[in-house]
Amino acid sequence: MVTTAPVLRPAGLNRPAPPSPLWLALLAAPVATGANAPVLILPDIARSLGIHTAQATWIVTVFAWAMTVGTPLLGALVRQRGLRATLLASAVTAVGGTVLVALAPWFPLVLLGRAAQAAAGAGLVAVAMNLAGSTRRMGAVTAGFGVLGAMGPLLGSLLAQAVNWRAPLALSALALLAVPAVWRHTGRDAAVPRGTTAFDAVGAGLVVALASALVLMPTAPLPGLLAAAVVVVPLVLHVRRRPDGFAPAAVLRSRTFIGSALLAFVFSTSYFILLFALPELVRRRTDWSTAAIGTGQLVALLTGSLLSWLLAAAANRLAHRKVLTVLVVLGTAAPLTAALAPWGPALLLAAAAAVFVATGSNAVLSVRTAQHASEAQRPSAISLFVLCYQLGGALGPALATVLVLNR
Repeated sequence: MVTTAPVLRPAGLNRPAPPSPLWLALLAAPVATGANAPVLILPDIARSLGIHTAQATWIVTVFAWAMTVGTPLLGALVRQRGLRATLLASAVTAVGGTVLVALAPWFPLVLLGRAAQAAAGAGLVAVAMNLAGSTRRMGAVTAGFGVLGAMGPLLGSLLAQAVNWRAPLALSALALLAVPAVWRHTGRDAAVPRGTTAFDAVGAGLVVALASALVLMPTAPLPGLLAAAVVVVPLVLHVRRRPDGFAPAAVLRSRTFIGSALLAFVFSTSYFILLFALPELVRRRTDWSTAAIGTGQLVALLTGSLLSWLLAAAANRLAHRKVLTVLVVLGTAAPLTAALAPWGPALLLAAAAAVFVATGSNAVLSVRTAQHASEAQRPSAISLFVLCYQLGGALGPALATVLVLNR
């Protein structure tokens, strides 16, 4: 059975009630909206800044990269300084990044602002996931990711028409509305787990370098592969020398972590490939209008996201093996259906199944990963798990371009 994971507080001290799942979802999920908001307005951004549309796609790529590498770094901040310090640092960075995006006259500064927004989002996600403590609360967070992520392109397009192209890029700042409500749950008694060691800068640098190399592989396979190969060996040696460092050896050797992280990576990659490739697949195989495709995809993604929350809410009452079986079966069926089905409704069902599996597995498996880690290593276990999920978010769009959009 899946049981409730403890919130990160030293034993024996007073424990305030965890935040409402809605506050946790509001704290974490707007980063998904911010990530997807520019998708439909890249030509407008390019025209305004005097660049090519291909260059403007870096607004999406940089955000995904910064979210990916920021996840373990901000998870380490939780481990070293606690939830309150991470929440404060992330909120300040979110404000700075949003102001930069709103005012920057040059494209490189816009990219810098987007990177700051993504890193701040990674920190807010780390706080929310460490405070969740149960699959039901974690399900609210991940379902919020799916819902707001699905609405991102539409909201971005509407805001750009009503205001300008900069307004959609500020959507991730909505998370700041939840900071005061979550702040009181991150007091000093909830801060730093026992057994915390000094920050492992070398381990952090190697993990960030490896994640960056993996993100590079779809667009530059040979340089990405070579960079990853160069980093892996020193990372393995460093983990042996520093088993309690940035990437704890006990976490990396855990069968629970390895299995959960691999599944999260596969399901996330599959979902993000479908998210970006589905409109083109439906266009090629049906006579649906652009509006019908957009509406159908939105309904499918919202439905799958909401169903994933129901799965997370019921996970405590179900055997883990049954939940895992459902996720694996649907996670296999979704890409097969997308590859073979010639009917629009079947393709939309594939999209709904993909987001259901990705967000549902994120909720269920992240809690299971946290349960099997020691108190001191739990923030690292969660952040490394989320890193694997975020890698799928960074690789998926690039793979969709290679497999579908460029053909």
